Amino acid sequence: MAKKGQTFTKYSEELKKEAVRLHLEEHMSYSQILEKLDIKSDAQLVRWIRKFKSGETFEDRRGTGGRKHFDSKDEEIAYLKAQVEYLKKLNPNLHGEGSWIQIPGVNPFKK
Repeated sequence: MAKKGQTFTKYSEELKKEAVRLHLEEHMSYSQILEKLDIKSDAQLVRWIRKFKSGETFEDRRGTGGRKHFDSKDEEIAYLKAQVEYLKKLNPNLHGEGSWIQIPGVNPFKK
């Protein structure tokens, strides 16, 4: 997990492809490739090789997790309503009968 204030090196797709090529075609060791291309982590290199072998792209997807594109506001509203219903099912005691949320005039935070 990233630490607060930690920065990451962003490598170009060309550099990633060259690193993979050096390992697969020229049989260079990880340490040789790291030194030659100034890559900080051998784990990163292993990940690139694995992606290449499985046919995945080297596209940088940081920061895109969880975001969804909607074609209309109605579609987004329907999606959010479905999320709310799902959460209600996971936590029925939060909004069920007898819950303080359902009782008019009751404020559990008021003493």
